[in-house]
Amino acid sequence: MDWKNLSFGYLKTKYNIRSTFKDGEWSKPELTDSEVIPLHMAATSLHYGQEIFEGLKAFKGKDGKIRLFRWEENAKRFRHSARGLLMQEVPDELFREAVFSVVAANKEFVPPYGSGASLYIRPLLIGTGAELGVKPSAEYLFLVFVSPVGPYFKAGFKPVDMMICREFDRAAPHGTGTFKAGGNYAAGLRAVEKAHKEGFSNVIFLDAKEKKYIDECGPANFFAIKQNIYITPESPSILDSITNKSLIQLAADMGLKTERRKVPVEELAEFEEAGACGTAAVISPIHRVYDPAEDRTYVIGNGEPGPVSEKLYKHLTAIQLGDETDIHGWVTVLD
Repeated sequence: MDWKNLSFGYLKTKYNIRSTFKDGEWSKPELTDSEVIPLHMAATSLHYGQEIFEGLKAFKGKDGKIRLFRWEENAKRFRHSARGLLMQEVPDELFREAVFSVVAANKEFVPPYGSGASLYIRPLLIGTGAELGVKPSAEYLFLVFVSPVGPYFKAGFKPVDMMICREFDRAAPHGTGTFKAGGNYAAGLRAVEKAHKEGFSNVIFLDAKEKKYIDECGPANFFAIKQNIYITPESPSILDSITNKSLIQLAADMGLKTERRKVPVEELAEFEEAGACGTAAVISPIHRVYDPAEDRTYVIGNGEPGPVSEKLYKHLTAIQLGDETDIHGWVTVLD
């Protein structure tokens, strides 16, 4: 496999792992080589959106050992999303067993150290019970599959241009925005595709209520640097990014102040650095942001990754790979 030229896409591996919830209990997880899910045509996941997922990565260090980054936070967020959509929660012990087992079963697909690639891990939970009326399912399928991936953005850790979207909303306040549910991503597809067609890497969503404040960058959280402060939006409709949470801690470790608050669009003109952050991209620096409603372009930085963003990126990825000491206990080394 050409590890250094992998795209961020699905590649078949040997196994995925599955557990079903039926009659009030979870089954023992079982490995399978099938890529197909047998699903009743009246399943709640198909009709009423009972579907959630997670995303985390496994890395191979210089020592050849495989490392998982903050899987406990993914398990916690998975349970939060399940509660939000009235789905059966997956216990942390089951989540851990499934993730660790499927990585071990596909260990030859973990990209080598220095390739810039990683093994993406996708836990999935769907309602499988047949219901015609609008109600939660009594049965669920929990599945975890993996795929080796390259950078989310083809340019890698290079500044990108984004477009502000006022025409479409990703999620409403007090809706499903804080849950990692497929419906939120479907709701954002029109805006993302419009941005792509107009030559932008992604879209910046504004708050659905007033269209004044920055919410998210497509499928990622937004952050900015100004006057030695790490700033990220506070909103009732955005996902609690584990990467963003980690960057906030690392920024504080570096001596920066950190703020979660409303971020007005106009403040883009004041930022020294800005970026999108998430599991897939880690950090994608932002250079230009176009606001079509105002026909205004905000230019952030000089077209190269900013010094703070670069330091945060290198520090976080070094921890994930085992190149730097993990003082926060974020990394789990697989046996």
